[in-house]
Amino acid sequence: MDIEEKPAFDTPFAWIGGEQRVKALVDHFYDLMDLESGYAALRAAHGPDLAQAREKLFWFLCGWLGGPQHYTDRFGHPMLRAQHLPQSIGGHTIGIKERDQWLACMDQAMGETGVPEDLRARLRDSFFKTADWMRNKGG
Repeated sequence: MDIEEKPAFDTPFAWIGGEQRVKALVDHFYDLMDLESGYAALRAAHGPDLAQAREKLFWFLCGWLGGPQHYTDRFGHPMLRAQHLPQSIGGHTIGIKERDQWLACMDQAMGETGVPEDLRARLRDSFFKTADWMRNKGG
């Protein structure tokens, strides 16, 4: 009889290491936007102050990864695509270039903050699906 092994972690949130590690990932992600010229278009889309974006992405990722629902507790359903449409407050035009810079920046941040490779690969796939769905312009 095969006995199924219980996963080491119940959620990606636990696997990544909880709130402190999610915060470190988000902070490094936004720091890279300021440091790396390859993310210039992504950085320009965020305006001069990243404080609110840092906070909201941290809150969102905690819940999205299976941890505390900080974002939805404050704002309700995130409605990601609607929130990012160019005509919405704080919205952005998101094409392939912006999508790819976001994905590359997040992947670099995951690598440099020590996200385990198995989790990193799973998140890369999930992030791609979400980021591609967020596109609101061709090319």
